Amino acid sequence: MAQKSIDLQVATAGEALIDLIREPDGRLKPCLGGAVYNLTRALARQEVQTLYLNPLSKDRFGRELSAAMLQDGVRLAVPEPVLQVTSLAVVGVNDQGHPDYAFYREGVADRAITAQQMNAACEAAETLSIVCTGALALSPDDADTYLPWLAAQRQSGRTVIVDANLRPSVMPNMTRYRSHVLTALQFADVIKVSDEDLDNLNIEGSSDVERAGALFAQTPAHFVALTRGAQGAALLTRQGQVFYARETAAVQVVDTVGAGDCFLAGMVASMLEQGLAADWGAELVEPSQAQALLFNAIASATLCVMQRGAVPPSRAQVQARVATAGLEFRA
Repeated sequence: MAQKSIDLQVATAGEALIDLIREPDGRLKPCLGGAVYNLTRALARQEVQTLYLNPLSKDRFGRELSAAMLQDGVRLAVPEPVLQVTSLAVVGVNDQGHPDYAFYREGVADRAITAQQMNAACEAAETLSIVCTGALALSPDDADTYLPWLAAQRQSGRTVIVDANLRPSVMPNMTRYRSHVLTALQFADVIKVSDEDLDNLNIEGSSDVERAGALFAQTPAHFVALTRGAQGAALLTRQGQVFYARETAAVQVVDTVGAGDCFLAGMVASMLEQGLAADWGAELVEPSQAQALLFNAIASATLCVMQRGAVPPSRAQVQARVATAGLEFRA
């Protein structure tokens, strides 16, 4: 499929895989997934011109992953498929709708990439202003791929966003894993983290916001977006401002697969719409800007959790949710 020339805004780097979701009868249903893959499609559906940096397999699953991204309007930095197979994740969902994962990631397509290749693709896309990564890309085993890329992108002046989306089930050494995630966060201008991620990082504090602040203090980031489940989300800035937002009405949650990815996509779309600089948060910010970030992010996540699996909403759907859902904001 030919890809039209576009002014790319965001580049994403990380896993694209197949979620094998356990059905009630025990069968495994294959679904397109992976945190960064979900984020990439969610960005494109929210009308962000997005470049996906990792290769995809020539196998059936890889072709399906590629076709869905192209249909959504994603640009592939590696348009030709590779011989390596597609990553797999076996997903179980508990009674609260939260997923747990077992990953199969050796010799797979999305890991067949180097920092040099990703940097070259970003340099060729001169209009890029933001790069995003997280989740399985934060594995210590892939440090030589992602850390040099992150360092180069921060040095280039692009806004670096890292989703500290931990996957402890796939990491045999949690001490090493935690240390590496904190190392990756040293390159971030923006950090997205969940209350569960703070648990996995062993960050101490009397509340999730206090713990997010403790993590923030260990990095040079300009602001942190904290997802808090049913309590909504918070945004913390380097200047010490803290903003909160949430849905005021109860939401019927089907499952939470992809919710964090859609949250981040909504936030990034709002960052671009507002033209926020890479150092936004380093100085005092207008509450109205923080409100727009949080409302767009929460609405995007809510629309995802109301459906089974990771089904990213369109920009129009998110805007309609923001306009009608009765979201609450406070500083």
